[in-house]
Amino acid sequence: MQSEPTYTAHRRAASRFVPVRGLRYHVLTWGAPERAPPERPPLVMLHGWMDVAASFQFVVDALAQDRHVIAPDWRGFGLTEAPAADSYWFPDYLGDLEALLDALLPGHQAIDLLGHSMGGNVAMMYAGIRPARIRRLVNLEGFGMPQTRPAEAPRRYAQWLDELKEPQRLRDYDSLAAVAERLRQNNPRLSPQRAAWLAPHWSREEEGGRWSILGDPAHKRTNPVLYRVEEVLACWAQIQAPVLWVEGDATDVSKWWGNRYPRSEFDERLAVVRRVERHVLADAGHMLHHDQPEVLARRLEAFLA
Repeated sequence: MQSEPTYTAHRRAASRFVPVRGLRYHVLTWGAPERAPPERPPLVMLHGWMDVAASFQFVVDALAQDRHVIAPDWRGFGLTEAPAADSYWFPDYLGDLEALLDALLPGHQAIDLLGHSMGGNVAMMYAGIRPARIRRLVNLEGFGMPQTRPAEAPRRYAQWLDELKEPQRLRDYDSLAAVAERLRQNNPRLSPQRAAWLAPHWSREEEGGRWSILGDPAHKRTNPVLYRVEEVLACWAQIQAPVLWVEGDATDVSKWWGNRYPRSEFDERLAVVRRVERHVLADAGHMLHHDQPEVLARRLEAFLA
């Protein structure tokens, strides 16, 4: 039986490597820098946990205007180097983002910043820490994390210490088709064509013909540092840019956190941000940039115009 054709990218991404805080960072760019006048600055896109920069290809293709877009692979994901460390710390993402902007966009040029999931959490924090650097801010399902209490610290540190003694592993696959199938298991709304296109960007072939996911297994370790909501909201309250919040109508936060972080609590948190425009995309889940890239692109264009 003949296989279905893969997705064809309409806008070719340029791939480059940039030194960032001792790591060789991989960055994708679309469009030319001269297409980024002050009224339409570079759009920087930040991917989520266990994802890669190429994940934004479908949305970039759906944009009506050929604007300058920058999307890095976070440390330990995609083609960016992994640090020589046992664990990953949230402040490093902030440090990497600022170093990357300094390298690619010198002169503290204002940008439009978009983040998905973990990338949305980084974007929100950064926009409150460096408010003058952000013209428009887009958060795609970056909900943050459940509130923690100081009493949880001993157990969390003990869990981290125990996990340090065990090597972390990610499953490998016997073919690219198997990688694509894994992507569709994670998100049944992802079409076979898009899954087939994403698979070689999400994995690499190792000696022996097995395919491994482009993610450092150390990302699976528990973070021993408690999530302090008060500190996060203090940063969010300093955001000056208008914020676009977008979520999928099929996203169910209870399957991640149960009753530890009800949706109503997130709405209360978002209320500290001064100017927020909210949208819900129909027939979309957490990977809404895969599920409804065309609809999302129209929302982005209207907001960023």
